[in-house]
Amino acid sequence: MRFRLIPVLIAMALSVELFGQSAVPEGNKTNASKFAGVWRGQFDNLPGVVLVITDEDGQLHGAVLFYLHIRPDVQSPYTSTPELPEPLFKMKVERQTLEFEISHRHAHPPGTLHDPPVAFELKLVGADKAELVNKAEGNGPAVVLTRNDY
Repeated sequence: MRFRLIPVLIAMALSVELFGQSAVPEGNKTNASKFAGVWRGQFDNLPGVVLVITDEDGQLHGAVLFYLHIRPDVQSPYTSTPELPEPLFKMKVERQTLEFEISHRHAHPPGTLHDPPVAFELKLVGADKAELVNKAEGNGPAVVLTRNDY
């Protein structure tokens, strides 16, 4: 399973370098480093989301990879398939929260091709733990993520 994830992480790293850039205000440079790393979350005990965030001298870069969970019928178990990685943009650090947006146009084409970006928050809740919240869902469920250095 880990070997299949390596090409996906390489693609995400390239997205991070090419697209996911954000200036972090001077006062927030030390806060920015708290978000650097690879954040992973699960749904149904399967991979659900991977966030890759780097801190390049106080400037954050990032990309997200969501997994599609499907099952052929209600008796079958879910399977998890990675979608396309998307860059994070409009990244902003406020204390223990990283706000960002991602494109939604590739989520479920062709119906989403003209959708506006979706806003998210990554809230630190402990050592190497965070909650990912889709701000469009209001008080919807948060996904618990665990951070690794790689």
